[in-house]
Amino acid sequence: MMIDHPLLGPRDSAEFTYLGDARLIERPSPDAEDAATAFYDYAYLRDNPAGWHRELWFHEAGDRSWLVVTRNTMTHEIAKVELAADVAREKGRST
Repeated sequence: MMIDHPLLGPRDSAEFTYLGDARLIERPSPDAEDAATAFYDYAYLRDNPAGWHRELWFHEAGDRSWLVVTRNTMTHEIAKVELAADVAREKGRST
């Protein structure tokens, strides 16, 4: 599977480490009233979708960047690759 890195171009997926759901970027606030429940859900509850899914990938054998990859889990087709820092900034998180 090839991942089209936004800065480096097409790279083999063997250069990357898969982390999981890209919603990990949306870490809950420790100041929230339901912080304990929110952090439990964040840390332990994951979806296992069939079809299109946004995932976090780490370019371990390259520039060590984090990417958000929109990938079909059934066909491995990749629709979009973004730098995770840009996605976090769009959501109002600092990097």
